[in-house]
Amino acid sequence: MKSKLIPLLAVGLALAGTALAQTPAAPKLVLPQASPPATLKQQVGITDIEVTYNRPGVKGRKIFGGLVPYGEIWRTGANSATKITFSTDVKIGGAAVPAGTYELFSIPGEQEWTVIIHKNMSQWGSYAYDPKNDVARVTARVSKLPSLVETFWIGINDVRDTSATLNLNWEYTRVSVPLTVDTVGMLAPKIEAAIKEQAKPNAMLLFSSAMFYYENDHDLPKALEWINAAIAARPDQMWMIYRKGLILEKMGDKAAARAAAEESLALAEKEKPGELREEYVRLNQALLARVK
Repeated sequence: MKSKLIPLLAVGLALAGTALAQTPAAPKLVLPQASPPATLKQQVGITDIEVTYNRPGVKGRKIFGGLVPYGEIWRTGANSATKITFSTDVKIGGAAVPAGTYELFSIPGEQEWTVIIHKNMSQWGSYAYDPKNDVARVTARVSKLPSLVETFWIGINDVRDTSATLNLNWEYTRVSVPLTVDTVGMLAPKIEAAIKEQAKPNAMLLFSSAMFYYENDHDLPKALEWINAAIAARPDQMWMIYRKGLILEKMGDKAAARAAAEESLALAEKEKPGELREEYVRLNQALLARVK
């Protein structure tokens, strides 16, 4: 009898195992977080900035001077300390910060805040914060918002080639910190090397390099030289000639700027009716009005 029971038991166990294997696994339960995570990515010039943080809500509470006391260190978000990463060296509120990943702390005040760039310690909250690990401390201005910001958010605004503004926004408060990057210093040697290496003039490289120098008020005579070379490589381009006029205007040469605008305008007026023609007629007429 025993010998018959053992095979039957083995078959039963095998069938039970098969049934268990075919039973679908229970779905993983995911619940919403009270302060959901967020990631902000923004390029300023050629510098990549990334902020990872958690976004608490007001939820009917008094925030600054209440939930977040004045004069005390704050993680600038919820849960883990907020992290901020710079791909190149930057300046925050005028303070130099090398490329790298940091924690972003702050000390809120009624009239001004202290914003702190701190070594990345991967810490929870600000409980283990140690000022000896601060990389930079800057004073930031506070402005009052006209309407409630329910969920804390960090933004990077006013983005230009060499600057931007880091904004912290919550409840009725906005804190703004200027950011600057040396985009011209990083790019100018590379641009000039690329132009010198050309086997023959590359009109678009020359044009875009000239406009980068123009936009950043850097070496305008060289910008003029490059845009002249671009026009020589691609003559009768009204959009290039118009921008040559802009460079000459910024250099203070009104007569030459006027000549460039007139040449570009004449080319625009030969274009078929449409948005492109209208745009360059309008732009050149405006330039002529400024340099008359």
